[in-house]
Order: sequence, then C-alpha cells, then structure tokens
Amino acid sequence: MTTKMNGARILVESLKKEGVGAVFGYPGGQALPLFDAIYNSDMKFYLVRHEQAAAHAADGYARVTGKPGVCIATSGPGATNLVTGIATAYMDSIPMIAITGQVKTFMIGNDAFQEADMIGITRPITKHNYLVKDVKDLARIIKEAFHIATTGRPGPVLIDLPSDVQLAEAEFHYPSDVNIRSYKPTYCGHPGQIRRAVKLISESKKPVIYAGGGVILSGASKQLKELAEKINSPVTMTLLGLGGFPGNHELSLGMLGMHGTGYANHAVQNCDLLIAIGARFDDRVTGKVDEFAPHAKVIHIDIDPSAISKSVRVDVPIVGDVRCVLDEMLKIVHRPHDKEWTEKIVEWKNKHPLNYKMDDNLRPQYVIQQICEATKGEAVIATDVGQHQMWTAQWYKFARPREFLSSGGLGTMGYGFPAGIGAKVGKPGAQVFVISGDGSIQMNIQELSTAVVNKIDVKIAILNNSYLGMVRQWQELFYGKRYSHTKMTNPDFVKIAEAYGAAGIRIDKKEEVRPAIEKAMHMKNVVVMEFMVEPEENVYPFVPAGKRLDDMIGSMA
Repeated sequence: MTTKMNGARILVESLKKEGVGAVFGYPGGQALPLFDAIYNSDMKFYLVRHEQAAAHAADGYARVTGKPGVCIATSGPGATNLVTGIATAYMDSIPMIAITGQVKTFMIGNDAFQEADMIGITRPITKHNYLVKDVKDLARIIKEAFHIATTGRPGPVLIDLPSDVQLAEAEFHYPSDVNIRSYKPTYCGHPGQIRRAVKLISESKKPVIYAGGGVILSGASKQLKELAEKINSPVTMTLLGLGGFPGNHELSLGMLGMHGTGYANHAVQNCDLLIAIGARFDDRVTGKVDEFAPHAKVIHIDIDPSAISKSVRVDVPIVGDVRCVLDEMLKIVHRPHDKEWTEKIVEWKNKHPLNYKMDDNLRPQYVIQQICEATKGEAVIATDVGQHQMWTAQWYKFARPREFLSSGGLGTMGYGFPAGIGAKVGKPGAQVFVISGDGSIQMNIQELSTAVVNKIDVKIAILNNSYLGMVRQWQELFYGKRYSHTKMTNPDFVKIAEAYGAAGIRIDKKEEVRPAIEKAMHMKNVVVMEFMVEPEENVYPFVPAGKRLDDMIGSMA
C-alpha cells in the first residue's frame, strides 16, 4: 500500500524505516516544513546549540553504535556549519547522513537569501551527495544514502532538500533494496592473494600486525585477536585502531607513530613482515615514508582499493572487508612461534617504557591514569585534539572496540564534547568521559546546554594548562620558545558549568584527582572537572615530522 504525503513527512517516515534512533540538529527557515513534520512524529530529536555540534554528535553516535548518525540543519550558514563535522566523519570513515534545507528549486543559483551550494561545497568531503529536485525521488534517495554510507568503506552522505520539495506531495513507498550499478564494494578477498599472504606469514621471523580503524568498523576485533595469538605476532594500533585489540594484552604494543610507544616504533622498523589491517599508512604513522619499515614485506588488507599502495609499497594487496578476509585467513594460517622475536619485543618494552616525572605536581598523564583505573578501563572516552588526545591514547588502556572516539584524520578541535553527547545517546548505559583541553573545550562549550537540558550526564575532564598545548610544544622544540598566540587567558570553567546547570569541580592537587573523578562518576548530572595541570608538560616520545619512525626525541624514546 502507498500513502500520499509531502516530502518532509516522507523524509521522517523514511528515517523511521531505517530504524534511526536519534537525530541531532538545529532548525531554520528553509527547513521549517521538515521540522513541522518532526513536531508531529515520535522521532527522538536533540536540539544542539551550534550546527557543528550536530554533526559531531551524529559522528559520536555512529562510532559507539555502528549505525549511521543523522544530523539536520537549514540552508546557507546552517548547512555550512555542518561542514567541519562532515569532513571529520569523512576522514575517519564514519557513516553519517547529513540533511540540509535548501532554497526553493527555482531560486537555486540566484544567490537567494541563505543559499549555499552544498553539493559543490561538500563534494570533496562526502562519499556521495544528493540535491533532491523531485519529491518522487526522495524515498529512493534516502534508501540509497543509507546504503552508501554504511557499505564498503563507510562515510558521510549529504541530502540537500529544497523547501518546495519538502512541501510537494507524492505517493510514499519505501524501497526494500538498493541496486546502484556503479557501486559494488568488494567484500571477499581474492583467495589467491590470501594464500600468498599466509605463505609470507608462515615464512616470517619477525612479524608485526599494524591495525587501524577498519578493524573496528568491520567488527573484526575478535578475528584480529585470534590471528595475533595464532601466529604469535605483536600488534600495534593507529589512533583510531585503539580498542580494536585489547590494550592490556601481552601482545599489544599500543599506538605507533609520531607519539606512539618507543617499543611499537622500534618493532615496526625492525620487523620482516608488516601485516596492515584496515589502516591507511597516515603520515603521522609512517614518519619518513621511504624509510618506514625498511626491512619488511607488506601485506595490506583494506576494503578501499584506492588506499592500497597509495603511500607505501605493498607486496600482497588484499581488497576486501577485514572481517571476511581474516575469517578466510584464519582457516589456513600457521606460523611456528619464534622465541627470539618475542624476547626482543620484551627487551624493547623494558628499555623504552612510557613514563613521566613522578613527583607531587599535578601532571596530565596521572589524571588519565586515574580515569582509567577509576573506570576499570570500561568507559567510553571521547577526546578533543591536542596533547590531551595523545596522552589519552598512551595512558588509557582501551580493551574493547567502539569505546574511543577521537578526530584522527582531520584533527578537529571541538569534536570531543558533542561526540561524547552523541555517544551517551547511542549507549545510554555507558559511563562516558570527555577528555579535553582548555583550548578545545571552548570550541563547543555551548553544548553544556544540550547535555543539561536533555539530562545527558557526560563527565568532562578539562586538562587546563593555560596553553594551546600541542602547538606550544612545537614552538618550544622548533621555534625557540617563541610562544606566538598559544598562551590562553581562560574563563572560570567551574562557574560556566554552574551557569548552564551542570556541576563544576576544580582540582589543583594530585591527591584531589581520584576523589574528584569518583565523585563525578556518582553524580547524576553533567560534571565539568577542571584539572589545573603542569603548564609546560610535553608529550613524549615524539617523532619530528619527516624523521624516521625510530628517530624519537624525549625522555621515553
């Protein structure tokens, strides 16, 4: 049966057909018909205080649930305010549906009030985008958008919806399937390539598994652990791969790269086989690319064929879904355990441990350690971008997938807090911590209102060093301590929290850290914890840009 309805209601009914559990957004003139349809629906809608936060919240929701996040904004500035969040999702392969209002179809191209060419603007940062010109196409477009966003290498899809199309009527029939001739992702790896990879593994003496966010996106954490244990290979993870392999496992090397562990970087530089799984050889991982893993043959498993051999030469490429490929590989893979390589890994771990100065001063690493211990490593952690992000990656031991949310590819300050809100909406039973800096938190601090009004009780830990810390660190090391515009004059974050109706706690001393965290965890409210940490603490190890991965500086190198 079909029912006649307007485009706005078709959109709402289509979202219900897709099982959308939450939508984040902000209304405006060219989205009024759509918001009127939302008013008459049972859709769970979260009103943010800035459109960028809507995109980040949808992103956070997607990362913890594995389902596409949905955000809505009006035309012009409302739509362009989504752009940073869309780009963040695109860089990190996060499924998202961004819906924007648009001026009436006959006004497009006339510089109408609040008109912006969202198709042109977002083409480089979406997996696909649509301008809906006929209401009869709308249901099909929505079905296609969800299919494209969630299959193959996931990513954001934008639907630009003119206001007259929102009002136009058509018979509503939601398609049961999708058939896009030009879009057929490869899921099963080539059997011959899998056999070649297994042969290299069986012959290797010093293998290292290099796991990226693709492991988490494909739901392949169980298979990764089984592979590592079966071939006795250490595992190092990218920033977005953290949690894809248990951080407390004896085979875990933690994160590699610019601020990776010394033992992970040494292992990669000395291995004879690098098994890259769902990772894209980002420049923050490889360092000087022509001297990355110089003695290793490389196996690369990735669902995106364009990612293979893009940055690093690959000996055995396998195009396919990580979980599907590992399932096939596990049926036939075998490697004799090599005691000498295991002992070398242990030697590097003992020689190059993560550490920091243990004294009475309040240091950020200690704060993150205490959050990890207080939550037993079982919280969902969302970070912003900067030093606190790297300290979190180093010192919080993520044991499970989909519990670490961070902007990896784009490096978006302001991501963490709204992403944490989206995560709590998507996983309401979880303890959600946002770890931010005094610079990053102010990018979207207005979302305290969203969290308080909707009773989304995230816990926010601000590591306040009164600097834009990561930029200041680079200025210290490479610009003669000329701190050009990185010193922050901050507001009273406790008073800001209280003004929004949240709770605020300031922590000045080391002995106050654990009691404050535990107090926050037991409060049924949004809590802002302001930790007054050492102002010029640096993140180490540190591989300077353009240097070899094992050319590290700092006390832990």
